[in-house]
Amino acid sequence: MKDFRLYDIMDFVMDEDFIRWVQEKRSEDEAFWTNWLQQYPEKHLLVAEARRILESIHIEESVFSAAELDREADRLLQTIRDQPFRLNKGRVKTIPSRWLMAAVTIGVIVAAVVYKPTDMPSSPEISEEPYTYARLTSSKSLIEQVNTSDKPIIVSLADGSQVELAVNSRISYPRSFDSAGSRDVYLSGEAFFRVARNPNMPFRVFANEIVTKVLGTSFMVRSFEKDSVIQVTVKTGKVSVYSQSGATATKKKDTPEIQSGIILTPNQQLTYSKEEQKFHKLLLPRPVMIVPVSVDRSMVYEDTPLEEVFAQISKAYGINIVYDNELLKNCTVTADLRKEAFYDKLDLICRAIGATYEVIDGQVVITSNGCL
Repeated sequence: MKDFRLYDIMDFVMDEDFIRWVQEKRSEDEAFWTNWLQQYPEKHLLVAEARRILESIHIEESVFSAAELDREADRLLQTIRDQPFRLNKGRVKTIPSRWLMAAVTIGVIVAAVVYKPTDMPSSPEISEEPYTYARLTSSKSLIEQVNTSDKPIIVSLADGSQVELAVNSRISYPRSFDSAGSRDVYLSGEAFFRVARNPNMPFRVFANEIVTKVLGTSFMVRSFEKDSVIQVTVKTGKVSVYSQSGATATKKKDTPEIQSGIILTPNQQLTYSKEEQKFHKLLLPRPVMIVPVSVDRSMVYEDTPLEEVFAQISKAYGINIVYDNELLKNCTVTADLRKEAFYDKLDLICRAIGATYEVIDGQVVITSNGCL
Protein backbone atom coordinates (compact mmCIF):
# COMPACT_ATOMS: atom_id res chain seq x y z
CA MET A 1 0.00 0.00 0.00
CA LYS A 2 1.48 3.32 -1.03
CA ASP A 3 1.69 6.05 1.60
CA PHE A 4 1.45 9.26 -0.44
CA ARG A 5 1.92 11.31 2.74
CA LEU A 6 5.65 10.46 2.57
CA TYR A 7 6.05 11.50 -1.07
CA ASP A 8 8.11 14.47 -2.16
CA ILE A 9 7.49 16.22 -5.50
CA MET A 10 9.65 13.83 -7.50
CA ASP A 11 7.97 10.78 -5.98
CA PHE A 12 4.64 12.09 -7.25
CA VAL A 13 6.03 12.88 -10.71
CA MET A 14 7.43 9.35 -11.03
CA ASP A 15 4.47 7.48 -9.58
CA GLU A 16 2.45 5.56 -12.20
CA ASP A 17 -0.88 6.12 -10.42
CA PHE A 18 -0.22 9.84 -10.16
CA ILE A 19 0.84 10.03 -13.84
CA ARG A 20 -2.34 8.23 -14.89
CA TRP A 21 -4.48 10.72 -12.94
CA VAL A 22 -2.81 13.71 -14.58
CA GLN A 23 -2.50 12.30 -18.10
CA GLU A 24 -5.71 10.27 -18.50
CA LYS A 25 -8.22 12.24 -16.35
CA ARG A 26 -10.07 9.10 -15.22
CA SER A 27 -13.11 9.75 -13.04
CA GLU A 28 -12.16 7.15 -10.43
CA ASP A 29 -8.67 8.67 -10.10
CA GLU A 30 -10.14 12.17 -9.80
CA ALA A 31 -12.39 10.96 -6.98
CA PHE A 32 -9.48 9.33 -5.13
CA TRP A 33 -7.13 12.33 -5.32
CA THR A 34 -9.87 14.82 -4.48
CA ASN A 35 -10.68 12.81 -1.35
CA TRP A 36 -6.98 12.39 -0.47
CA LEU A 37 -6.30 16.14 -0.76
CA GLN A 38 -9.28 16.86 1.46
CA GLN A 39 -7.71 14.60 4.11
CA TYR A 40 -4.23 16.10 3.70
CA PRO A 41 -4.70 19.74 2.58
CA GLU A 42 -1.09 20.58 3.50
CA LYS A 43 -0.02 18.48 0.47
CA HIS A 44 -2.08 20.53 -2.00
CA LEU A 45 0.73 22.85 -3.14
CA LEU A 46 3.17 19.94 -3.54
CA VAL A 47 0.65 18.01 -5.65
CA ALA A 48 -0.15 21.11 -7.72
CA GLU A 49 3.54 21.58 -8.57
CA ALA A 50 3.91 17.91 -9.52
CA ARG A 51 0.84 18.18 -11.75
CA ARG A 52 2.27 21.31 -13.36
CA ILE A 53 5.45 19.47 -14.29
CA LEU A 54 3.59 16.52 -15.81
CA GLU A 55 1.08 18.75 -17.63
CA SER A 56 3.96 20.61 -19.28
CA ILE A 57 4.97 17.31 -20.92
CA HIS A 58 2.88 16.45 -23.98
CA ILE A 59 3.54 13.28 -26.02
CA GLU A 60 1.29 12.32 -28.92
CA GLU A 61 0.11 8.75 -29.21
CA SER A 62 2.49 7.18 -31.72
CA VAL A 63 5.31 4.68 -32.07
CA PHE A 64 8.58 6.17 -30.76
CA SER A 65 11.90 5.52 -32.44
CA ALA A 66 15.05 5.40 -30.34
CA ALA A 67 16.07 8.84 -31.59
CA GLU A 68 12.65 10.26 -30.69
CA LEU A 69 12.86 8.81 -27.18
CA ASP A 70 16.33 10.32 -26.76
CA ARG A 71 15.04 13.72 -27.85
CA GLU A 72 12.06 13.44 -25.50
CA ALA A 73 14.31 12.49 -22.59
CA ASP A 74 16.53 15.53 -23.29
CA ARG A 75 13.47 17.79 -23.44
CA LEU A 76 12.12 16.30 -20.23
CA LEU A 77 15.45 16.92 -18.49
CA GLN A 78 15.27 20.56 -19.47
CA THR A 79 11.61 20.82 -18.43
CA ILE A 80 12.31 19.52 -14.95
CA ARG A 81 15.55 21.54 -14.66
CA ASP A 82 13.58 24.71 -15.37
CA GLN A 83 10.79 23.93 -12.86
CA PRO A 84 11.23 25.27 -9.33
CA PHE A 85 9.00 23.80 -6.71
CA ARG A 86 7.37 25.62 -3.80
CA LEU A 87 7.38 24.25 -0.29
CA ASN A 88 4.40 24.71 2.02
CA LYS A 89 6.28 27.46 3.85
CA GLY A 90 6.63 29.57 0.71
CA ARG A 91 10.35 28.96 -0.02
CA VAL A 92 11.41 28.22 -3.57
CA LYS A 93 14.03 25.54 -3.86
CA THR A 94 16.07 24.28 -6.80
CA ILE A 95 15.35 20.71 -7.88
CA PRO A 96 18.19 18.44 -6.70
CA SER A 97 20.46 16.82 -9.25
CA ARG A 98 19.26 13.33 -8.23
CA TRP A 99 15.83 14.33 -9.54
CA LEU A 100 17.31 15.42 -12.86
CA MET A 101 18.86 11.99 -13.17
CA ALA A 102 15.37 10.52 -12.89
CA ALA A 103 14.09 12.39 -15.95
CA VAL A 104 14.92 9.54 -18.33
CA THR A 105 12.95 7.19 -16.08
CA ILE A 106 9.97 9.54 -16.21
CA GLY A 107 10.29 9.72 -19.98
CA VAL A 108 10.09 5.94 -20.18
CA ILE A 109 7.03 5.87 -17.89
CA VAL A 110 5.22 8.56 -19.88
CA ALA A 111 6.11 6.87 -23.14
CA ALA A 112 4.79 3.60 -21.80
CA VAL A 113 1.53 5.25 -20.80
CA VAL A 114 0.87 6.66 -24.27
CA TYR A 115 2.56 3.98 -26.45
CA LYS A 116 0.16 2.36 -28.89
CA PRO A 117 1.34 0.14 -31.79
CA THR A 118 0.06 1.25 -35.20
CA ASP A 119 -1.28 -2.19 -36.05
CA MET A 120 -3.34 -2.48 -32.87
CA PRO A 121 -7.06 -2.44 -33.72
CA SER A 122 -9.23 0.19 -32.10
CA SER A 123 -10.83 -0.99 -28.88
CA PRO A 124 -14.28 -2.48 -29.43
CA GLU A 125 -15.21 -1.57 -25.85
CA ILE A 126 -15.82 2.12 -26.56
CA SER A 127 -18.78 2.89 -28.76
CA GLU A 128 -18.03 5.34 -31.57
CA GLU A 129 -21.67 6.37 -31.79
CA PRO A 130 -22.31 9.82 -30.31
CA TYR A 131 -24.30 9.98 -27.10
CA THR A 132 -27.05 12.15 -28.55
CA TYR A 133 -30.40 12.85 -26.95
CA ALA A 134 -32.20 11.06 -29.80
CA ARG A 135 -30.06 7.93 -29.44
CA LEU A 136 -30.48 7.81 -25.67
CA THR A 137 -34.27 8.14 -25.74
CA SER A 138 -35.31 6.37 -28.96
CA SER A 139 -35.80 2.91 -27.45
CA LYS A 140 -37.45 4.00 -24.20
CA SER A 141 -41.07 4.73 -23.34
CA LEU A 142 -40.82 8.27 -22.02
CA ILE A 143 -42.77 11.50 -21.67
CA GLU A 144 -41.16 14.41 -23.49
CA GLN A 145 -41.48 18.12 -22.72
CA VAL A 146 -40.19 20.68 -25.23
CA ASN A 147 -39.96 24.38 -24.40
CA THR A 148 -40.90 26.29 -27.55
CA SER A 149 -41.91 29.42 -25.62
CA ASP A 150 -39.85 32.54 -24.99
CA LYS A 151 -39.30 31.91 -21.27
CA PRO A 152 -38.43 28.97 -18.95
CA ILE A 153 -41.17 26.50 -18.03
CA ILE A 154 -41.55 24.31 -14.92
CA VAL A 155 -41.76 20.54 -15.36
CA SER A 156 -42.89 18.50 -12.34
CA LEU A 157 -41.73 14.88 -12.05
CA ALA A 158 -43.48 11.98 -10.36
CA ASP A 159 -41.07 11.91 -7.41
CA GLY A 160 -41.69 15.55 -6.49
CA SER A 161 -38.59 16.90 -8.24
CA GLN A 162 -38.96 20.03 -10.35
CA VAL A 163 -37.15 21.04 -13.51
CA GLU A 164 -36.91 24.61 -14.81
CA LEU A 165 -36.52 23.97 -18.53
CA ALA A 166 -34.84 26.74 -20.52
CA VAL A 167 -35.95 28.06 -23.92
CA ASN A 168 -35.26 25.74 -26.90
CA SER A 169 -34.61 22.81 -24.55
CA ARG A 170 -36.24 19.40 -24.16
CA ILE A 171 -36.40 16.75 -21.48
CA SER A 172 -37.66 13.14 -21.41
CA TYR A 173 -38.58 11.18 -18.31
CA PRO A 174 -40.67 8.11 -17.31
CA ARG A 175 -44.21 8.46 -16.06
CA SER A 176 -43.16 6.78 -12.81
CA PHE A 177 -39.83 5.88 -11.18
CA ASP A 178 -41.28 3.11 -9.02
CA SER A 179 -40.00 0.16 -11.04
CA ALA A 180 -36.44 1.43 -11.51
CA GLY A 181 -33.38 1.45 -9.29
CA SER A 182 -32.62 5.04 -10.21
CA ARG A 183 -34.51 8.11 -11.39
CA ASP A 184 -33.21 8.73 -14.92
CA VAL A 185 -34.07 11.73 -17.09
CA TYR A 186 -32.65 12.83 -20.44
CA LEU A 187 -31.82 16.42 -21.35
CA SER A 188 -31.00 18.30 -24.53
CA GLY A 189 -30.44 21.96 -23.79
CA GLU A 190 -30.38 23.72 -20.43
CA ALA A 191 -32.30 23.07 -17.21
CA PHE A 192 -32.16 23.81 -13.50
CA PHE A 193 -33.05 20.83 -11.28
CA ARG A 194 -34.49 20.83 -7.76
CA VAL A 195 -34.28 17.17 -6.83
CA ALA A 196 -36.45 15.56 -4.16
CA ARG A 197 -34.21 13.65 -1.78
CA ASN A 198 -34.37 9.85 -1.91
CA PRO A 199 -31.20 8.07 -0.69
CA ASN A 200 -32.47 4.73 -2.01
CA MET A 201 -32.97 5.96 -5.56
CA PRO A 202 -30.28 8.22 -7.08
CA PHE A 203 -31.37 10.86 -9.59
CA ARG A 204 -29.40 10.85 -12.85
CA VAL A 205 -29.43 13.39 -15.67
CA PHE A 206 -28.16 12.05 -19.03
CA ALA A 207 -27.06 15.05 -21.08
CA ASN A 208 -25.36 13.87 -24.27
CA GLU A 209 -21.83 12.76 -23.31
CA ILE A 210 -22.09 13.18 -19.53
CA VAL A 211 -24.15 11.89 -16.59
CA THR A 212 -24.86 13.92 -13.45
CA LYS A 213 -25.81 11.83 -10.40
CA VAL A 214 -27.34 13.12 -7.14
CA LEU A 215 -29.49 12.07 -4.19
CA GLY A 216 -31.16 15.39 -3.48
CA THR A 217 -29.86 18.85 -4.38
CA SER A 218 -30.24 21.71 -6.86
CA PHE A 219 -28.02 22.22 -9.88
CA MET A 220 -27.95 23.40 -13.49
CA VAL A 221 -26.98 21.40 -16.58
CA ARG A 222 -26.33 23.03 -19.96
CA SER A 223 -25.86 20.59 -22.84
CA PHE A 224 -27.03 21.79 -26.24
CA GLU A 225 -25.92 19.46 -29.01
CA LYS A 226 -24.47 22.35 -31.03
CA ASP A 227 -22.28 23.48 -28.11
CA SER A 228 -18.69 22.27 -27.84
CA VAL A 229 -18.77 22.36 -24.03
CA ILE A 230 -21.18 20.89 -21.46
CA GLN A 231 -21.58 22.67 -18.12
CA VAL A 232 -22.79 21.49 -14.70
CA THR A 233 -23.18 24.08 -11.91
CA VAL A 234 -24.14 23.25 -8.32
CA LYS A 235 -26.30 25.58 -6.22
CA THR A 236 -26.91 23.39 -3.16
CA GLY A 237 -25.82 19.95 -2.04
CA LYS A 238 -23.34 17.76 -3.89
CA VAL A 239 -23.31 15.96 -7.25
CA SER A 240 -20.99 13.61 -9.09
CA VAL A 241 -20.38 13.84 -12.82
CA TYR A 242 -18.87 11.28 -15.15
CA SER A 243 -18.65 10.68 -18.89
CA GLN A 244 -20.91 8.10 -20.50
CA SER A 245 -18.01 6.69 -22.51
CA GLY A 246 -16.01 6.06 -19.32
CA ALA A 247 -18.96 4.38 -17.62
CA THR A 248 -19.65 2.22 -20.67
CA ALA A 249 -16.04 1.07 -20.92
CA THR A 250 -16.00 0.22 -17.21
CA LYS A 251 -19.21 -1.83 -17.47
CA LYS A 252 -17.93 -3.86 -20.40
CA LYS A 253 -14.86 -4.82 -18.40
CA ASP A 254 -17.19 -6.50 -15.89
CA THR A 255 -16.24 -4.07 -13.13
CA PRO A 256 -18.61 -1.95 -11.07
CA GLU A 257 -20.01 1.21 -12.63
CA ILE A 258 -18.18 4.39 -11.75
CA GLN A 259 -20.02 5.52 -8.64
CA SER A 260 -18.09 8.56 -7.48
CA GLY A 261 -17.18 10.51 -10.60
CA ILE A 262 -15.93 14.07 -10.19
CA ILE A 263 -17.50 15.60 -7.10
CA LEU A 264 -19.02 19.09 -7.30
CA THR A 265 -20.11 21.20 -4.34
CA PRO A 266 -21.85 24.61 -4.16
CA ASN A 267 -20.29 27.45 -6.17
CA GLN A 268 -18.32 24.96 -8.28
CA GLN A 269 -18.78 24.42 -12.00
CA LEU A 270 -17.60 21.53 -14.14
CA THR A 271 -17.07 21.91 -17.88
CA TYR A 272 -16.67 19.01 -20.27
CA SER A 273 -14.98 19.59 -23.61
CA LYS A 274 -16.54 17.33 -26.24
CA GLU A 275 -13.54 17.64 -28.54
CA GLU A 276 -10.88 16.94 -25.88
CA GLN A 277 -13.14 14.63 -23.81
CA LYS A 278 -11.79 16.28 -20.67
CA PHE A 279 -13.32 17.73 -17.50
CA HIS A 280 -12.30 21.04 -15.93
CA LYS A 281 -13.43 22.06 -12.43
CA LEU A 282 -13.54 25.72 -11.44
CA LEU A 283 -15.22 28.19 -9.13
CA LEU A 284 -18.02 30.47 -10.27
CA PRO A 285 -16.99 34.07 -11.12
CA ARG A 286 -19.31 35.36 -8.37
CA PRO A 287 -19.75 32.74 -5.61
CA VAL A 288 -22.86 33.21 -3.46
CA MET A 289 -23.42 32.37 0.19
CA ILE A 290 -25.12 29.08 0.95
CA VAL A 291 -25.80 29.74 4.66
CA PRO A 292 -28.28 32.12 6.36
CA VAL A 293 -27.71 35.86 6.08
CA SER A 294 -27.01 36.02 9.82
CA VAL A 295 -23.54 34.61 9.17
CA ASP A 296 -22.83 37.43 6.74
CA ARG A 297 -23.73 40.00 9.39
CA SER A 298 -21.12 38.53 11.72
CA MET A 299 -18.21 39.01 9.33
CA VAL A 300 -16.70 41.89 11.29
CA TYR A 301 -13.25 40.99 12.60
CA GLU A 302 -11.05 42.63 15.22
CA ASP A 303 -7.65 40.95 15.58
CA THR A 304 -9.40 37.66 14.78
CA PRO A 305 -7.14 34.60 14.16
CA LEU A 306 -6.86 33.88 10.46
CA GLU A 307 -7.90 30.26 10.99
CA GLU A 308 -11.25 31.42 12.37
CA VAL A 309 -11.77 33.89 9.52
CA PHE A 310 -11.04 31.32 6.80
CA ALA A 311 -13.22 28.72 8.53
CA GLN A 312 -16.20 31.08 8.56
CA ILE A 313 -15.77 32.17 4.93
CA SER A 314 -15.32 28.57 3.81
CA LYS A 315 -18.51 27.52 5.60
CA ALA A 316 -20.49 30.50 4.32
CA TYR A 317 -19.68 29.79 0.65
CA GLY A 318 -19.11 26.04 0.79
CA ILE A 319 -15.65 26.53 -0.75
CA ASN A 320 -12.55 24.76 0.55
CA ILE A 321 -9.68 27.12 1.45
CA VAL A 322 -6.30 25.38 1.63
CA TYR A 323 -3.39 26.92 3.56
CA ASP A 324 -0.55 26.03 5.92
CA ASN A 325 -2.15 26.46 9.33
CA GLU A 326 1.13 26.17 11.21
CA LEU A 327 2.76 28.83 9.04
CA LEU A 328 -0.14 31.27 9.40
CA LYS A 329 -1.02 30.60 13.06
CA ASN A 330 0.17 34.08 14.13
CA CYS A 331 -1.85 35.94 11.47
CA THR A 332 -4.88 37.98 12.54
CA VAL A 333 -7.47 39.96 10.59
CA THR A 334 -9.12 43.30 11.38
CA ALA A 335 -11.74 44.12 8.75
CA ASP A 336 -15.44 44.50 8.00
CA LEU A 337 -16.19 41.99 5.24
CA ARG A 338 -19.98 41.95 5.46
CA LYS A 339 -20.57 43.72 2.14
CA GLU A 340 -17.60 42.38 0.19
CA ALA A 341 -17.93 39.80 -2.57
CA PHE A 342 -16.11 36.48 -2.12
CA TYR A 343 -13.00 37.34 -4.15
CA ASP A 344 -12.86 40.84 -2.66
CA LYS A 345 -12.81 39.23 0.80
CA LEU A 346 -9.85 37.09 -0.27
CA ASP A 347 -8.03 40.09 -1.79
CA LEU A 348 -8.39 42.15 1.40
CA ILE A 349 -7.26 39.31 3.67
CA CYS A 350 -4.29 38.41 1.48
CA ARG A 351 -3.12 42.03 1.29
CA ALA A 352 -3.36 42.28 5.08
CA ILE A 353 -1.15 39.24 5.72
CA GLY A 354 1.13 39.52 2.68
CA ALA A 355 -0.24 36.45 0.95
CA THR A 356 -1.50 35.47 -2.50
CA TYR A 357 -4.12 32.99 -3.61
CA GLU A 358 -5.04 30.96 -6.68
CA VAL A 359 -7.92 28.69 -7.60
CA ILE A 360 -6.90 25.08 -8.27
CA ASP A 361 -9.42 22.32 -8.99
CA GLY A 362 -12.29 24.36 -7.56
CA GLN A 363 -10.44 25.16 -4.30
CA VAL A 364 -8.70 28.31 -3.06
CA VAL A 365 -5.00 27.77 -2.27
CA ILE A 366 -3.28 30.42 -0.11
CA THR A 367 0.48 31.01 -0.40
CA SER A 368 2.27 33.11 2.24
CA ASN A 369 5.56 33.50 4.10
CA GLY A 370 3.68 33.73 7.37
CA CYS A 371 3.15 36.43 9.99
CA LEU A 372 5.49 37.46 12.80
